Amino acid sequence: MTINGKCYFASDFHFGSPNKALSDQREDLIIQWLDLVLQDGKHLFLLGDIFDYWFEYKCVVPKGNYRFLSKLHDIRKKGIEIYYFTGNHDMWVKDYLVKEFGIHIFRNQHEFLINGKKCMVGHGDGLGPGQYGYKLMRWLFSRKFNIWLYGLLPSSSSFAIARFFSKSSRAMTPAYEEHFLGNDKEFTILYINQFLEKQQVDYFVYGHRHLALDIPIQNSRYINTGDWLTLNTYMVMEEEPVLLTFTPPSR
Repeated sequence: MTINGKCYFASDFHFGSPNKALSDQREDLIIQWLDLVLQDGKHLFLLGDIFDYWFEYKCVVPKGNYRFLSKLHDIRKKGIEIYYFTGNHDMWVKDYLVKEFGIHIFRNQHEFLINGKKCMVGHGDGLGPGQYGYKLMRWLFSRKFNIWLYGLLPSSSSFAIARFFSKSSRAMTPAYEEHFLGNDKEFTILYINQFLEKQQVDYFVYGHRHLALDIPIQNSRYINTGDWLTLNTYMVMEEEPVLLTFTPPSR
């Protein structure tokens, strides 16, 4: 897919976690950031785990985040394209965002030619060697039959189950902090090195790790957009990608 113009990238908003009050504060901050996209953006890439949990029934979607969804509507009305990559927390996004907002949904990483640069873009989970337990779990959760079975639960029950597991996740505890494992242990970097043996890509752009990274690998670069639980980081790409931290304007 070939696109041109100023592009914004962000991931891991985790709306809904760890509680409504903190999630609402984060939503306010992200809406201010999206105003930047409205000013001069041509494309917006949302790289997964935007919602800490999302499951669509035929007539029901999780309530809340109206202000964020309204801002996405404003962005689309201005003609800015939005590309949404499902993550491990919001893999059950179906067609609501497509029908209501005209957002492009991607369930796997995808190659783009952005302003003349070849970019591999995705959420970034499950890449590289090992992680067999995680990969099996993700495979099971993505099966249509299992999604159908889960959808037989009343929405109140399925949402309660999801909230329980989200709160028990170590990544959602206040003391949790991600650590970079090193170039020889980071699964994503191992994957990129293997990928580059077969095909050249200028930039690999992912989320998922909750770390803001810009790492040269061979003749390419691996950029991780970080998160908005602690970092408030994002990437802008015109001629070259730049990793930035959002600071709201003083009032």
